[in-house]
Amino acid sequence: MRYSRVLSRSAAPLAIVALPLVLAGPSAAVAGISVSTTGTNVSVVTSACAQNNGSWGTASLLGSGQTSFTQGRQVALSGTTVSQSAAWSAVAPGTYTVTVRCSNGVSAGTQSVIVSAAAATPTRAATPSPSRGVAGGLGGSARDYGTLTLGAGAALVGSAVIAGAWFLRRRPKPHRRY
Repeated sequence: MRYSRVLSRSAAPLAIVALPLVLAGPSAAVAGISVSTTGTNVSVVTSACAQNNGSWGTASLLGSGQTSFTQGRQVALSGTTVSQSAAWSAVAPGTYTVTVRCSNGVSAGTQSVIVSAAAATPTRAATPSPSRGVAGGLGGSARDYGTLTLGAGAALVGSAVIAGAWFLRRRPKPHRRY
């Protein structure tokens, strides 16, 4: 009885969350294009086109003064039945419109993209390497202090462990009633 109430109380919110996902189904990711930029490179990916006469379609990159598909920089789509893509390199900074037209003449989608100026790559002057190499290893020391120093360090660590155990043992404990 108790478990059935808990189950019925938790099932209703789960159904409310899951209902839009079930209704959306596989048709939600079928159409459209996805445009991305990396530096001065622009790329577009779609899954809406089908191959027709050996061609998937064409993608066009339209600048601010261009209004029709034929005025832009056109690139043929390449890919598979799952995904088709096109890319442009050395694109000047500005706002562009990417349009994809499938080989059957149907538009797969249009999306605006902003290309920013590429960040300059910082350059570093070469520095000479150390003459004796890098002092790595235990502690990065350049000298060996010997067995006496190692023994003194071990004694300090051992005494700290013993003092910590003694302190924890001597602290007051709460009274328990049984």
